[in-house]
Amino acid sequence: MSRAEHPDHGLIKSLDLAGNPSGPLAGLDVVVKDLFDIAGEVTTFGSPDWAARTGPALAHAWIVQRLLDAGARITGKTTTVELAFGLEGRNLHYGTPINPAAPDRLPGGSSSGSVAMVAGHRADVGIGSDTGGSVRIPASYCGLYGLRPTHGIISLAGAAALSPSFDVPGWFARDADTMRRVGACLLPPARSLPGIFLKVAPAFANADPAVIAALQPALDRLGPLGEIDPVPEGLDRLLAAQRAVRDRETWTTLGGFIELHPSRDPLIAARFAGVKPATAEAAEAGLILRRAFTARMHAVLGGGAILVMPTSPCAAPLRTEDQPALDTIRTRTLRAGIISAFAGLPELTIPVAKVDGAPVGLSLIAAPGSDLALLDCAAALNLAWQLPTPYQHEACAWVSGRV
Repeated sequence: MSRAEHPDHGLIKSLDLAGNPSGPLAGLDVVVKDLFDIAGEVTTFGSPDWAARTGPALAHAWIVQRLLDAGARITGKTTTVELAFGLEGRNLHYGTPINPAAPDRLPGGSSSGSVAMVAGHRADVGIGSDTGGSVRIPASYCGLYGLRPTHGIISLAGAAALSPSFDVPGWFARDADTMRRVGACLLPPARSLPGIFLKVAPAFANADPAVIAALQPALDRLGPLGEIDPVPEGLDRLLAAQRAVRDRETWTTLGGFIELHPSRDPLIAARFAGVKPATAEAAEAGLILRRAFTARMHAVLGGGAILVMPTSPCAAPLRTEDQPALDTIRTRTLRAGIISAFAGLPELTIPVAKVDGAPVGLSLIAAPGSDLALLDCAAALNLAWQLPTPYQHEACAWVSGRV
């Protein structure tokens, strides 16, 4: 293990794969969550047993190849939670990275290694994946930008799966400029958004008062905000439906592996034991609600509105927090995270505040396919708010007129 390859940093193997020197991402160092294939390397998926059963990958995952073609340099593979099944960022086998923004707190998400590398200034971009929040939550916890794209808009070819109808690739960066540069290489064009912001009432009700207070100055800068409750059935019912679908998919995807190779981490083992009883009937009932909810969200967002909400209900939990407390935080976090994930919508988190010295993010959610427009929105806000490393891009008309 080299000095760079240290679990505290989140890097499990250093690499040096040069990209196209004339590409638009030339000069950017990128690290990749170790569930995406890199040719010639073993994909561990956060599990020694998974690593032992697979040989070196024969080809790069689609997103890795796309980044290389665009000029990025791939500098390492990063830690993930075992089989990507967790929001805290811990891994019994490969270590739990330090949260550079709050070293006494967890980094969050199954994309913990990538977020730690970027927040620690050891890479410019970190590639992760998001099923229930594993890009958005670590970005919020570590003070970074993070995008969960529209489901299916970026290929997952060459990536290990957890729950395929929720899994998406995503990425982290320290500034809006870099987020936009990467997005321009991975995403299709999108129509600009008019800047109609709507607060998501149940997501704010789910958040700690300290988080709401910390986000208020950013909300004030957005100008007069409408408010909406897009989940009249309640977040808990939505979460139950999402879990019914996710659990069935997860066991269908990984149950065979788990039966042969039970996890040696009691927490991960318990989570898979919890999804094993999932039934097709419960999943179908969840899918009925999912279809209705998705149609509703498309109608709400079809005119270009942007939903605004706390990315996470609280700041990152302390590394010393006991498991019952972490389980409660996990439920509250998933409760908000399903709003975009259940309907396959893009969600971008922006680092705007701190609570007790720990970062908290503000999320923007838009219609499917609006990913690049969301990144433009963040860039314009970055310029108008004069946040660090402003994105030098023509501001949208609504920013100059309202902010």
